[in-house]
Amino acid sequence: MESPIQSYLRQIHAEIALLKDGKPYSTIPAMANVDPDSFGIVLATVDGQVYEVGDSRAEFTIQSISKPFTYGLALEDLGSEAVDAKVDVEPSGDSFNEISLAEGTGRPANAMINAGALTATSLIRGSGGQSSFKRILSTYSAFAGRQLSVNEKVYESELKHGHRNTALAHLLRSFDIIEDDPTPVLEDYFRQCSVMVNSFDLAIMAATLANGGKNPLTHRQVLDIGPVERVLSVMMTSGMYDDAGAWISSVGMPGKSGVAGGIIAVLPGQVGLAVYSPPLDEHGSSVRGLATAQRLSRDMELHFVRAARTGRSAILAAYDVTETPSGIRRNAEAADILRAHGHRARVIELNGDLLFAGTESMVRELSSLDDDVELVVLDLRRTDQVSEVALRLLEKSREGLSHAGRELVLIEADGAVAESLGERDGAVPSFSTRSAAVEFCENRLLAKYGDRLLLRDHVPVTNSPSLAPLEEADALALQGLMTAKKFDDGDVIRRIGLRFGGVYFITSGKVSSTSAGPGPDRVKLNTLSAGMTFGELALGSGNRQETTVRADGPVEVMVLSAEAISDLESTDPRLAIALWKALTRDAYTRVEQYLRESAVRIRE
Repeated sequence: MESPIQSYLRQIHAEIALLKDGKPYSTIPAMANVDPDSFGIVLATVDGQVYEVGDSRAEFTIQSISKPFTYGLALEDLGSEAVDAKVDVEPSGDSFNEISLAEGTGRPANAMINAGALTATSLIRGSGGQSSFKRILSTYSAFAGRQLSVNEKVYESELKHGHRNTALAHLLRSFDIIEDDPTPVLEDYFRQCSVMVNSFDLAIMAATLANGGKNPLTHRQVLDIGPVERVLSVMMTSGMYDDAGAWISSVGMPGKSGVAGGIIAVLPGQVGLAVYSPPLDEHGSSVRGLATAQRLSRDMELHFVRAARTGRSAILAAYDVTETPSGIRRNAEAADILRAHGHRARVIELNGDLLFAGTESMVRELSSLDDDVELVVLDLRRTDQVSEVALRLLEKSREGLSHAGRELVLIEADGAVAESLGERDGAVPSFSTRSAAVEFCENRLLAKYGDRLLLRDHVPVTNSPSLAPLEEADALALQGLMTAKKFDDGDVIRRIGLRFGGVYFITSGKVSSTSAGPGPDRVKLNTLSAGMTFGELALGSGNRQETTVRADGPVEVMVLSAEAISDLESTDPRLAIALWKALTRDAYTRVEQYLRESAVRIRE
């Protein structure tokens, strides 16, 4: 199943591609001959999941998107105090190539405008046998996760026609901001702007910044968190030059544009976005890139105000129902069917906030399910905030599951998500406990792969799985010793602390057992249905009932009382022994199920 995030990117790519405003950058002749219809979008998460659409592998020069990464390298080399002495961190409100230096000192306002970027480039020194530019290129390559190269034709064109940057460099030299001959600095700067990248590279570079400086694909720590913090701060206020205010308001992520048509946005702790489309607006930013960033920020709730918490995977655990059976005792045939087909029902436990990052990990899990999974159970009981984007993508995921012949099932305390999805696209099965949800899935599997008779509402004592080892005549004899009883919904059948009162065989309906929890509330242990027994475990607890058993709806039981069992032991020892063997076997089977359930709880 295709991820709804991938589908969404394809949809907005088709819509935004219709924008025909803007013109490609033409000041540098080598950059003039580009396809204005080229358009790629790439979204990369901090754990390395990448979504791409369109011309995502079309190469272009990095241009001003290089500035944050060179600035980060300077901060890593020299520290913020030394770098601050040369270039400030204040938004200038000027265009990218404005000649604006602080009066008296000549210090550029920030490292995102050209004057500040030239200053940052001048601070990079050769080291370890590498020239200053080789170190810059190596840093870019480490951010991208692959070796990058320079477009020499663009570099020569930049060098020949970059008169304004040349003037800026000499002006900076006159203030001693650039301390030596500016010519090598200009050469390094023009080369760094001429490095070839594609949208995939830029998305990984942005995701590396979002990931605290660690590349999510190579897991290499490219930049320490201190420089990353400063870089993203300056990008937020100054990365979009004289359009920075509108960008912060409408997108709300640190961003950077380049005149070749690239644009990046970074949501710390969650995701990196890159877009390529050559036509530019009056601020020198990609028209489609800006529209894409605004659309994603709005639709995916990526604005820093909405997505303030650090993103992480929402997946706590994933397993099929054979690992955590419902606790419903089945006969041998039904048990065999569930063992053979239980993998078709998958439980996915979620936790934390379902903001963009958590939602992305959820839909990624849903999109990568094995083909034979038919029932998908989302356990939402440990989730905190479920955002609107989570609901929308969950709705899309549900549609995709449905089209593939799959069914979504929810576990949640208040049913709020089920209610929301129900308003959008019909009711979704929802349960307050995992046991109830798993029972629902088991019944669906039994109905599809077994005989309908396996799901009978009424199970005579003689067909009870606990008495399956007995001969029919022995089961009938025991039935003759039992007393029939009926209970209404909510009735207490056995209360905790009571002495052993016999063995209760459920012939129809359901009961639930509860026990004291760590707090004032009682803990629901399991649900028992027709064909199951209760009461016999009191014999292993000092003849005292350890749980309270209540009727869930109308219930009918057959009771083999303690007195009847005592009489049986005297009058027919053989049958009494056969009974206890059968009940012991049944109890061990149930304990094995409890242990399996406990193992999952411990793993949580």
